[in-house]
Amino acid sequence: MILLLVLMGAPIIASYTLYFWEVRPESVNYGELLEVKPLAGNGLNQSNNTIFRIRDLRGKWALISVDSGKCDEYCRKKLYYMRQVRLIQNTEKDRVERVWLIDDPEAPPPEIASEFEGTWRINVKDSNILAQLPATASRHDHIYLIDPIGNLMMRFPKNPDPALMAKDIKRLLKVSQLEHAMGTDSKH
Repeated sequence: MILLLVLMGAPIIASYTLYFWEVRPESVNYGELLEVKPLAGNGLNQSNNTIFRIRDLRGKWALISVDSGKCDEYCRKKLYYMRQVRLIQNTEKDRVERVWLIDDPEAPPPEIASEFEGTWRINVKDSNILAQLPATASRHDHIYLIDPIGNLMMRFPKNPDPALMAKDIKRLLKVSQLEHAMGTDSKH
């Protein structure tokens, strides 16, 4: 009887011990989880000169990059990573959008627009969207992730590893069925 009580009480004793010794398991995700908060605001969609609202992305996961319209080498690298991470998702790639938030009045060169076709190019220089994106040093350093209901939830570090980014996205797509129920259709 005493052995049975010890066996039944062991998980409770172990959990309290781990709690008070502050033993925490390591995170399995590569990206940094942020406080989940809905993004709001709008900008100008440069591909068709229409108003863009964050809600236009509803039903899709969105990888977000913030950069100048001049798009230096690091900007191109982030756009390339975002494209590759999306393509790695294979049959699930249509559940992921890529968004380039342009934070100045510069228009991207035409060769960048054609090289990264399918990426939303949104001018947000006068928008409050930028203020909602937390950054360690600069918003240009990170790639952000928005969930299908418009919440900012994760950011990837400067010079990210695209394989680890893809692994995080694949895991999220696997466990998330929310966007399938919403059935939204987005157009650029």
